Amino acid sequence: MLELLKRGMFAGIGAAVLTRDKIREATRKLVKEGRLSSEEAEKLTEDLVNSGGREWEDINSKFQSSLKKISENLEVVRKKEFLDLKTRVELLEQRLSLLEQTSSRQSGTTGNS
Repeated sequence: MLELLKRGMFAGIGAAVLTRDKIREATRKLVKEGRLSSEEAEKLTEDLVNSGGREWEDINSKFQSSLKKISENLEVVRKKEFLDLKTRVELLEQRLSLLEQTSSRQSGTTGNS
């Protein structure tokens, strides 16, 4: 009976992850209806929560792996890389500006002599 209820609940929740409270609420209802004992309800709750957690971890891991592959294929620049490059460009612009100022002062001095 317990295995049949597990299968039914898994089919009912599908891929969704239910909170422990929602699962407890459902198993308490089954206890009130006399379909489960309190011990069976607690075991079923723990099994469903643990199974849901494992399923979530598995889905999350696969999702993260897929995102990583997609981002590698898209050749997307990470924010840190972008900010590092932006800082380098700003520093180069400052150096170039100083060089241009120095160069214009030197040419102005040479023209006055």
